[in-house]
Amino acid sequence: MSGNILRTLADNARIRVQNSMKVVSPSEMANLAKKMDCDTGFPFEKALKAEGMSFICECKKASPSKGVIAPEFPYLQIAREYEQAGAAAISVLTEPTKFLGEGRFLKDISENVSVPCLRKDFIVDEYMIYEAKTLGASAVLLIAALLNEEDLRRFVKITHGLGMTAFVETRTASEIDMAVRAGARVIGVNNRDLRDFSVDIRTCLMLRQHVPSDIIFVAESGISTREDVERLEKAGVDAVLIGETLMRAPDRKKALAELRGSP
Repeated sequence: MSGNILRTLADNARIRVQNSMKVVSPSEMANLAKKMDCDTGFPFEKALKAEGMSFICECKKASPSKGVIAPEFPYLQIAREYEQAGAAAISVLTEPTKFLGEGRFLKDISENVSVPCLRKDFIVDEYMIYEAKTLGASAVLLIAALLNEEDLRRFVKITHGLGMTAFVETRTASEIDMAVRAGARVIGVNNRDLRDFSVDIRTCLMLRQHVPSDIIFVAESGISTREDVERLEKAGVDAVLIGETLMRAPDRKKALAELRGSP
């Protein structure tokens, strides 16, 4: 896979947006989103503020680095298992080219579980934020590396205005600073380097100090054991986003219970 995978995914997203706009115009999509309940109380943030470590569990069929992870993908069953096992939120991949995601996965899951859902995609246009609202998302992933500061600030404002949480993903101290200035209330650090797919859990530990204590801090990627979770908890991490470890587990409820330290 090319080292420019992030840019490739962003380019693919721009093509998707252009195609979607031919079906539902930008003004129509914005109006559809704004007509929905925007006085939500921000359930994604509330869930992550619960005492102890919060778990954002991911529904994904495939990834650029691992290929197809779940040939059979009973996404509703998976989401319900996460909910029953105590997930604070569910991350749903909607990117179709490399992750084999679909918007309907998010819509169906958000309508069938009570925990808040995150739209995980490569957001390059405000259209995708309005679309996320219509699909039932409580939060939207915004990747700092894909956006300039002006766009990030605008996207955060639009997301919050719709009653959704802007979950800003970063990889460097400068990206964290940009996210803070843009008004992010939830900041994640991805331990996976998308240039070569290497994973180092120390990345989020080194960057923890750069995120103000009043902002929810999320560690993403590379978390596979209870020991990993305990290490992050001691470092002041508020939540973890876990995907492949749970998707590959023969018993997801048991695997999540073990990660949570539950009997």
